[in-house]
Amino acid sequence: MYAILRSGGKQLKVSAGDVVRIEKPSAKKVGKGEEITLSDVLLLSAEGDIRSAKDDLSGVSVKATVLGEVRSRKVLVFKKKIRKQYRRTKGHRQTMLEVRIDSIEG
Repeated sequence: MYAILRSGGKQLKVSAGDVVRIEKPSAKKVGKGEEITLSDVLLLSAEGDIRSAKDDLSGVSVKATVLGEVRSRKVLVFKKKIRKQYRRTKGHRQTMLEVRIDSIEG
């Protein structure tokens, strides 16, 4: 059984026991060892039966346990205007949650 879910504009294929990194939800604080529910499921496959977003997936949820916070690789943003002596470099590191998928319910 596996599910494809949306997290931070990305799609992840998960099954029970997987350890994945998702973007940290900004609305609430989550701590290490806390259980969270991911409900934005796009596709569900169980025993050869595939249900997609066109079908009713409102009752499907993915239960996960938070293992900790990690930071992703740095993304550099470089701006330059030709012949104007203008150059700017900025870096950004996104905070991610490392979670272990416990179960897929629905």
